[in-house]
Amino acid sequence: MKRLLVVDDSSMVRQYCRQIGESLGYQVQEAVNGLEGLEQALQQSFDLYLVDINMAKLDGYGFVRELRSRALPQVPVLMMSTEAAADDAFRAYAAGANLFLTKPVQSARLKACIRLLLGEVPA
Repeated sequence: MKRLLVVDDSSMVRQYCRQIGESLGYQVQEAVNGLEGLEQALQQSFDLYLVDINMAKLDGYGFVRELRSRALPQVPVLMMSTEAAADDAFRAYAAGANLFLTKPVQSARLKACIRLLLGEVPA
């Protein structure tokens, strides 16, 4: 079973992502900030990270940069934020994200993006 880690300081967003991930048949774990997410990533493996940008302790950019700098399997990262400026997307990709979405994200779009990043979308 594929495993997702949702890293977001909003409990509502984490629950939303959990429901979507579980509806697709994935195991979903949560972290409330980038530091907690990094601790989990160092202890166990995941197939996809869903990451917010604005968080206390370690923001999404820092989380992704840390992930990419470690000797860990380099799995896809989907960054999501209420920040909608072009610079935010640029910074997400520069940090190492594979995809950037602006919140709120419709469930059908989020499902499609998750499946795409996990290589499960038919050609």
